[in-house]
Amino acid sequence: MSMASPVYFASLQARSDTESTVAKVRRLFDESGCASCIHKQDRTAIKLHFGELGNDSFISPVFVRQVVDKVKASGALPFLTDTNTLYMGSRSNAVDHITTAVLHGFDYAVVGAPVIIADGLCGKNVAHVKIGRKHFDTVSIAGDIVAADSMIVLSHFKGHEVAGFGGAIKNLAMGCAPPEGKRAQHQTRPYSIQERCIGCGKCLEVCPKSAITLVEAKSVIDRDLCIGCFECMTVCPEHAIDIDWETEIPLFVERMVEHSYGALQGKTGKAGYINFLTRITPDCDCVPWSDASIVPDIGILASTDPVAIDAASYDLVNQQTGFADSRLTSHHHSGEDKFTGMRANTNGKQQITYAESLGMGTSTYELIRI
Repeated sequence: MSMASPVYFASLQARSDTESTVAKVRRLFDESGCASCIHKQDRTAIKLHFGELGNDSFISPVFVRQVVDKVKASGALPFLTDTNTLYMGSRSNAVDHITTAVLHGFDYAVVGAPVIIADGLCGKNVAHVKIGRKHFDTVSIAGDIVAADSMIVLSHFKGHEVAGFGGAIKNLAMGCAPPEGKRAQHQTRPYSIQERCIGCGKCLEVCPKSAITLVEAKSVIDRDLCIGCFECMTVCPEHAIDIDWETEIPLFVERMVEHSYGALQGKTGKAGYINFLTRITPDCDCVPWSDASIVPDIGILASTDPVAIDAASYDLVNQQTGFADSRLTSHHHSGEDKFTGMRANTNGKQQITYAESLGMGTSTYELIRI
């Protein structure tokens, strides 16, 4: 049996200034050992998600500033970073991406650090990292993630259309990959369910490769053009686009986790993780909206083990009683899986078990409340 990894937890309850959320972020950083991951003059990537325009559930820049200040106190050089998206939107190139970040409050005056998009202007700043694993011998990781000396990964823990949930592991995987790495992870191709399709055309509007057409008022997906970004699934009001869950999604999750493994190469002992269990929405912050939370706000977790922190986050969410007025259609009771309560075909736990099998950390954790 593997030794338990410590995961530090702070609730959102507060009755004084020393118990404020910003104070707790700073305490979590110190007590979890994040400071020990950073050395003087390190170029430290603070990996986060700036949120798509229209989304408002991303991590507050006020909290991010606390991490920036802590990194600076270690004598390191922090920069905020993410990678360009595979789909069309407000973050598909570095100009739009940085503009979106600033509009969402990630300006130097607020956060105290520059925003650098890790894969460059058009997603071409790429490093090929050798991993020698089941699906990939090498993976494509953003050049400036690889170039960074250390990394603090800030993740908004929430649901995800295909992966079940998004936490530290997914933030490392999709979040640290340039478009070519994202394509390698997806590979899965959706299909249209003709009898459900109402011909509204919403899927056509979001497809970045014009792979969808309307034929006799029904959507048709060209699998050769499709890059598997799943945006069509996200926006379809009739759930008329689906994928082969049984055979393709387990492979998708494994490909995703292998990229997170690649993002950490060269950073043994040089990466720390903070998960924010607030505004726990059904969807990734990539969508241009924020749906109602599925459970109450829980708190913030910190660890130097990405597997343990996601395992603890997953368990804490599932311990909650789910909101009736949310995307949850079942599993509202404490102890039931909230993520399959939204999407019965997903298996978020697979992220944790596969990452553990790769040696990225352990799912056995000790929750330490501060």
